[in-house]
Amino acid sequence: MTRDLPTITQAKQEAKRLRARLFEQGVGISHAQALERVAQRHGLRDWNAFHAVLRDRPPQGWKVGGHVTGRYLSQPFAATVLSAEPLQPGWFRLVLDLDEAVDVVRFDSFSNLRKRIRVEVGPKGHSKERTSDGTPQIMLDLDHAACERTSNEP
Repeated sequence: MTRDLPTITQAKQEAKRLRARLFEQGVGISHAQALERVAQRHGLRDWNAFHAVLRDRPPQGWKVGGHVTGRYLSQPFAATVLSAEPLQPGWFRLVLDLDEAVDVVRFDSFSNLRKRIRVEVGPKGHSKERTSDGTPQIMLDLDHAACERTSNEP
């Protein structure tokens, strides 16, 4: 099996490129057949097994020791991932050590600074929990390696 597995989106794009190359050579295959070939190329028996492996991996950067950026309570932050625990397919509980403390209170007369936070995020890097204005409490910036994953995320 290849050590650096793609994301689900990257695997699907790989299957589309494979279909296009084969079509140019006069060989027509279905998208499902292309997905199966991509899975086998990465050392798994079929697309279902490959998808399960990819779905249960945290995106690049969400692993322990990884570095993430985003917005927490609408404030920008950068942080190191201290722990990453899978909850359900595509969802992870992360403990983040913020590079600089974030004030979690929106009131001028006092502050409450947080340097370490524990959050649950889905495949799009957003929490289910929302602030009073409907914005997710946390929104992680996703690079191309952390593209969409299958989930029930709102």
